[in-house]
Amino acid sequence: MKLKKLKKKIQQLEKRLREGPQKLARLKQKLQAAEATKAMKATRKSAVRATAARPISKPSPSTGAKKASTAKKPKKRLNLSPERRAQLAAAMKARWAAKRAAEASAKSTSSDDQHGASGQSPQSPESGPDGG
Repeated sequence: MKLKKLKKKIQQLEKRLREGPQKLARLKQKLQAAEATKAMKATRKSAVRATAARPISKPSPSTGAKKASTAKKPKKRLNLSPERRAQLAAAMKARWAAKRAAEASAKSTSSDDQHGASGQSPQSPESGPDGG
């Protein structure tokens, strides 16, 4: 074996020996992190199962089975751009605001109807054009 080749092999071996402990330490850290996340997930799952098990015992078994199946189903994540996400958020907020306004107006009209019925309003069901 030539002298130059031998020197090169020695350098490569030294380099590998120097990098070995660092690489080993990095891999050990990764393993610890993976084990920690696995443990956290396991504790979360057990906590979710414990909280999910409590309500099931109270209601009837038919409704409890439905709740358990819906709880297990993961929510579908939409692949949206930030602009589209903001656009959809604004549309949903507007829809919710309109729904709240409709409910509020429905409540106020129903309370007005109750007050009007006690005072015998002119358009009661008995005195209407088709009822009578």
